Amino acid sequence: MSESVNYGYLNGEFKPVNEINVSIESKGFNYGLGCFGGVRAYWNETQSQLYIFRALDHFKRLALSAKILVMSPPNSPEESVAILKELLRKNDTRQNTYIRPLLYHDSNEITPEFLEDDTSFAIYTRPLNHYFNTDTGLKLCVSSWRRISDNSIPGRIKATGAYVNSALAKHQAKKAGYDDAIFLTESGEVSEASAAHIFIVRNGKLISPPSTTDNLEGITRRTVLEIVAPELGLEVEERKISRTELYVADEVFLCGTGAEIAPVTEIDSRIVGDGKVGEISKKCQSTYWDIAKGNNEKYLNLLTPIW
Repeated sequence: MSESVNYGYLNGEFKPVNEINVSIESKGFNYGLGCFGGVRAYWNETQSQLYIFRALDHFKRLALSAKILVMSPPNSPEESVAILKELLRKNDTRQNTYIRPLLYHDSNEITPEFLEDDTSFAIYTRPLNHYFNTDTGLKLCVSSWRRISDNSIPGRIKATGAYVNSALAKHQAKKAGYDDAIFLTESGEVSEASAAHIFIVRNGKLISPPSTTDNLEGITRRTVLEIVAPELGLEVEERKISRTELYVADEVFLCGTGAEIAPVTEIDSRIVGDGKVGEISKKCQSTYWDIAKGNNEKYLNLLTPIW
């Protein structure tokens, strides 16, 4: 990334990020009326190439989020990918990078009401290696805060205002000495972590709560289920998980664009498995990184090269 100027994008213009402003009157700011995406680009040193992982899938999901929130994106998913490519080149990006596209309602009316003609589109990027410590294992707790339900704020999309729910749970967990929190649904099933999906391993099988348990329709989760697990010959199952099943799992890991694949070694002060990062978690992690970083030629179709 250029050391002199860090560019962002807003409504058709590339500008230095410090020159891009959102009005304090904006409904997106006042009411959290918007949605966003989280995208990763990985620098492959051997190939001298930057790869965006599943860029089009991320922008397609953003478009579906916009539909639920009655927004009119100014660009198609394909056009958004092209804008992102130009932004990364403009910033001379040659390192692992996190990408944040946003759509938000930008009128200044004093009402939490959706208008179809006030949609703004922005993207910014920043360097990011690991969101979590992915080597030693995380310590998690089950939060007393419950995951928002689909009939309140749909968890299947990345709605900006909904992340108050995540912040409450994560704050509670961090204050208690944990790395992150696990949400239960209102009916008591495991949903997800504060900003990542969860997998457990039992008897060699990967198990994950379905998206109908008030969690995000995750792209990394889908990658694990549809690509990583078959590559490793692992059986998968999508089903409800109860709280105490977390305690008796052989292995547990989180996954997400930011989280990548992050093993868990403790939940609610109970050791997961033997207390060490599990072998299946390690294999899923390394296989995922090989795919996302362009080291597995079978899946180069999932990557968007920049240089």
